Amino acid sequence: MSRFVDRSGPIRLGMVGGGQGALIGAVHRVAARLDGSFQLVAGALSSTPEKARASGDEVGLPGDRIYSDFTEMAKREARLKDGIEAVAIVTPNHMHLPVAREFLKRGIHVICDKPLTGTLADARKLQKAAASADALFVLTHNYTGYPLVREAKERIARGDLGDIRLVQVEYAQDWLGEVPDPGNKQADWRTDPARSGVGGATGDIGTHAFNLARFVIDLRVDALAADLQSFVPGRALDDNAHVMLRFQGGARGMLWCSQVAAGMENALRLRVFGTKAGLEWGQENPNELRVTPLGGSTTVITRASAATGGAANRVSRIPAGHPEGFFEAFANLYSEAALAIRAHRTGAALPEGVTYPTIDDGVEGVAFVDACVRSSKRDAAWVTL
Repeated sequence: MSRFVDRSGPIRLGMVGGGQGALIGAVHRVAARLDGSFQLVAGALSSTPEKARASGDEVGLPGDRIYSDFTEMAKREARLKDGIEAVAIVTPNHMHLPVAREFLKRGIHVICDKPLTGTLADARKLQKAAASADALFVLTHNYTGYPLVREAKERIARGDLGDIRLVQVEYAQDWLGEVPDPGNKQADWRTDPARSGVGGATGDIGTHAFNLARFVIDLRVDALAADLQSFVPGRALDDNAHVMLRFQGGARGMLWCSQVAAGMENALRLRVFGTKAGLEWGQENPNELRVTPLGGSTTVITRASAATGGAANRVSRIPAGHPEGFFEAFANLYSEAALAIRAHRTGAALPEGVTYPTIDDGVEGVAFVDACVRSSKRDAAWVTL
């Protein structure tokens, strides 16, 4: 079992967004420091000066590295001898493009929360900005960091399932099943088209489900047909979606995402069926992968066991039987990003096995949301991405 080894000191990290009361900012900070690859040294954690100062103080940032304006932060950090080398962007979706662009053009690597942007037009603008920058762009679709997701991908790539026929992926929650309290910051921006973008559940969790399926089976989606609903009265964005998928090569799929499914917490599940076998993985029990040959009995593959291969083992930290979960999977992406940043410094090739979601994956995810909205407006007509 190999782990990430880093003997050159932590990468200097900044953060935009993620101030007091912001869940995902805290998650990024934990993930960034778990393997010792990053040190948070600067941040514009809020656009409100008082809150930016209080949030920065709370996480231990130096007083002169606390900002309330991300543009000022990008300019000053780029000039400092010990300025940040990478920035984590954990703002609402509509801010991803302007923030990322300021740092990319100054050669600062970007680690951005998903979805890439709120609209496809913005996603393509950001893709263009990243292509012309001397900096890396990492998108935190963190579920690709789970060891047994890597195991599933490796097994499919070597042909264990045969030709892929069917893909079923779903992500169900219930936390938006009612009109949220006025003070619920997370619900507030996620249900606001001006800040979230064109997709509600499709953008927030549907992109995770879509990316997970794409990552594991490595087949593009040619077309989809989507039926979107806004079940909660007055809601401007979708809170439930059923999407049929046509993959290249003839495979067929179904994606369900919902934030109004009573009793569901974070029920992300993937099932893939081929001509030889099928497999199943669920995020709420991530240390088991179920594999069933056609006409045979199911085998339960556990993390870091004798049955797991190199792809899974290189991102496992502790021996079998000790559960690894959400934070560890998220940290795997940060550690992959660190390896990529260090290789970028010297022009070296990426270490074998390093993989992470890129700007192109982000554009594809936003194109998925855009296609879902277009299809649903046409009574679930088939559309291309």
